[in-house]
Amino acid sequence: MTGFGEARERTASAEVAVEARAVNNRHLKVTVRGTDPYPLLESEVEKVARRHVRRGALHLHIRVDRRAPAADLALNTAALRGYLRQVREACEAAGTPEYAAPLLAGVLALPGVAPEGSRAAVTPPEDEWPAVERAVEAALAKLDGMRRDEGRAMAAELLALADGVRADLGRVRDLLPGVTAAYRQRLLERVRQAVAEAGVAVGPDHLIRELALFADRSDVAEEVTRLAAHLDQFATLVRSGGEGAGRKLEFVVQEMGREANTLGSKAGDVAVSRQVVEIKAALERIRELIQNVE
Repeated sequence: MTGFGEARERTASAEVAVEARAVNNRHLKVTVRGTDPYPLLESEVEKVARRHVRRGALHLHIRVDRRAPAADLALNTAALRGYLRQVREACEAAGTPEYAAPLLAGVLALPGVAPEGSRAAVTPPEDEWPAVERAVEAALAKLDGMRRDEGRAMAAELLALADGVRADLGRVRDLLPGVTAAYRQRLLERVRQAVAEAGVAVGPDHLIRELALFADRSDVAEEVTRLAAHLDQFATLVRSGGEGAGRKLEFVVQEMGREANTLGSKAGDVAVSRQVVEIKAALERIRELIQNVE
């Protein structure tokens, strides 16, 4: 499910801002971007994320604005004077003193003049990670709230789709008694035609045996009952939720699809097949939705 959350934290030496965005994905995939070194600490951030999110492509942007101590901001004046002198002398020696001013504009970027601070750090300061962790937790809590709102809307849609499957299944039940009767009528017509053309006598026991075989092959009462039971289980899981509900729903929908396939292949009737197609279409829509349910 999709969602967005943001949070801020402050320490004595830094301000932390976290943005969390989630889009649909069957599995959990966490991506971390932002201020170093947090993209390198993706596994640690993912441990925090798993407390809130189990499915989805989660993108976290962690920005840390560090306030360096005054001592860290001191320039290396000896190096600065040396660079300035060397630039001027080089330009005068080359006969291009007019180039000195543009070149001196970038002298602060030369190595050793300005302090580099913690840009190359591979671990955050001791007091910074707890603030980042709190901000990630807070952002994910807001994201989780948005996902819960979406989940309630999704649950309503899933139940509506299940009710549609139940209605189609009810129409299949109504059609089943007529399937055997229609087959019997078609069989009698074919037999009468064959007798008229070939002059062969066919006893009633032959017709009864053929009808019995057809009724046995096309008996889908067990599949209809199991599919109805799966629908009840599906609705219960959607309403109750709980740990691992997404995986359980996937299994139940898989079983419903298996029963629908068997129902369509055994019924041998066009009207029943049309209803089975509707059932399969609804199950496919349900399958797409529940891939994002935790």
